[in-house]
Amino acid sequence: MKKRVASPTLYFPNIALLGIHSPYNKTKNIQTYYNEFINLIKSNELPHDKAIFMKLREISPVYFLTKGKLEELKKFCQENEIEQLIISEPLTAQQERNLSDFLDCQVFDRTRLILEIFEKHAHSAEGKAQVKIAMLQHQKTRLAGKGIHLSQQSGIVGKIGGPGETIKERETRGINKKILQLKKQLESIKTSRETRRKERFKSNVPHMCLIGYTNAGKSTLLNLLTKSNVLAEDKLFATLDTTTREIYVNGEKKGVISDSVGFIQQLPHSLIEAFKSTLDELKYADLLLHVVDISDSNWESQIKVVNEILGELNIQKESLYIFNKKDKMHEDINIIDHLEKFNPHVLTCAKSKDGIKSLLDYLKKWKRKS
Repeated sequence: MKKRVASPTLYFPNIALLGIHSPYNKTKNIQTYYNEFINLIKSNELPHDKAIFMKLREISPVYFLTKGKLEELKKFCQENEIEQLIISEPLTAQQERNLSDFLDCQVFDRTRLILEIFEKHAHSAEGKAQVKIAMLQHQKTRLAGKGIHLSQQSGIVGKIGGPGETIKERETRGINKKILQLKKQLESIKTSRETRRKERFKSNVPHMCLIGYTNAGKSTLLNLLTKSNVLAEDKLFATLDTTTREIYVNGEKKGVISDSVGFIQQLPHSLIEAFKSTLDELKYADLLLHVVDISDSNWESQIKVVNEILGELNIQKESLYIFNKKDKMHEDINIIDHLEKFNPHVLTCAKSKDGIKSLLDYLKKWKRKS
């Protein structure tokens, strides 16, 4: 049951997934939520053999799971010799510790999973610093209550950790010092960005920003609109680093357009905080291009997630809904009629220039509001 690789120094634990349908999850199609969880696992390139799915009517503040589900899960872990369990929901530090002790295996929650994906996919100095701050803040919350030995939650998902620091206070102090250093680094980058922004204002160049749920097709659209080759993979959070390009429509320069990090439901708040300096760029946009995967049955919920995060950032801007992947959309007249709630909007298929003709026509006529 345990995975070993060719190198004698590497050891991969036996990993299982736990997908939970919690009472606060109002997703219409829970299977799509489970599929999203599986895709997060794939994006983090984690091998796993087993998965179990549960529906909860209530949440225990101590274990997250109620007693009956807890016993069922313990039996599952024992029978399958599970060493690491990755859960689809965010847990408190206490819940994570209690579950690890009760199940006799390492438990990692949704927050840790998403943080690690961001860590792997950040490439710029700014992106790496932002993610590192969020990782350190999450790590700090997991130190509380560990007592003298911190080895249980050391290491990362997919690897067995060794012994950690022995003095919690020293570890906390070290984390705070690293966070401070990274924030100073980000301040320097922020100053440079503000300088570029002022230059753009002076030249009176309109600015558009692509926003949307992760994997909706923002980077693919950016490449088509600007003849760029920004990484565009069928993965969650494939692109984290902001990219800005000039945009021309029928030979006429319409301004510049920027990509942005994709959103997801229950996006860790520490990541929103860490990326705030980058996301602040949306406040200076003249037009937000809200890309939506219309082929996903939960597309309305995804719009709501994005709009809620924009609200949290206090961003209210002129917007265009781009309902992308229309080639994968089921023929449903009711869906087309339903889109009228989200105006203005266009339907696109970002596989070719012909597939985004409606978007190009809109941008050709678009004028920045004075």
